[in-house]
Amino acid sequence: MYRFHCKTKNAGITTITGIVVMLLLLSASCSKETKEVVEVVFDPESSYTMRTTDVSTLVSDSGVTRYRATAKNWLIFGKATEPYWFFPEGLYLEKFDTLFQAEATVKADTGYYYMNKELWELTGNVEIQNMEGEFFETSLLYWDGKEDRIYSDKFIRIEQKEQIINGIGFESNQNMTKYTIFNTTGIFPVNEHSKDTTTQLTANEL
Repeated sequence: MYRFHCKTKNAGITTITGIVVMLLLLSASCSKETKEVVEVVFDPESSYTMRTTDVSTLVSDSGVTRYRATAKNWLIFGKATEPYWFFPEGLYLEKFDTLFQAEATVKADTGYYYMNKELWELTGNVEIQNMEGEFFETSLLYWDGKEDRIYSDKFIRIEQKEQIINGIGFESNQNMTKYTIFNTTGIFPVNEHSKDTTTQLTANEL
């Protein structure tokens, strides 16, 4: 009896050991994962570092609040060679004087702000109104904060109280009260030419 009992015990231990080894191998096989390394290429010129939606923010210049910017979508490309902000779905700007009073308002279809240059580039349908109630329309506008000037080399339409002036290219101070039109294409009384007709005729002439 003793010898039989010992053989049975050894056989049981061997069997149990085999089962444990098989379970461990099976567990290792089931838990083995396939990992794939994907390299993501970061292009600082075309990859934004921050995105904000439905934004309304104040922009300061040398510690003084100068602008209020309102936009549907605001992208910041902070790692680009020339860091800039991008407003792909339109932009509304208000420029303030030192007393926080609006000197001018600007609306554009698309906007860029180059941070180091302190330069706004506005494109599409660009509309401006100054404190004197004059309206400006153009397709391209640069607003240089360092040089305190606004300028464009595109078609410009200026609606004053008594007349409408059309031209190609202009330059102005930041509050749009002193400006020069470089190539005047027409001056019309406000009552004789509607806003849409004047713009269409002048554009066709170009």
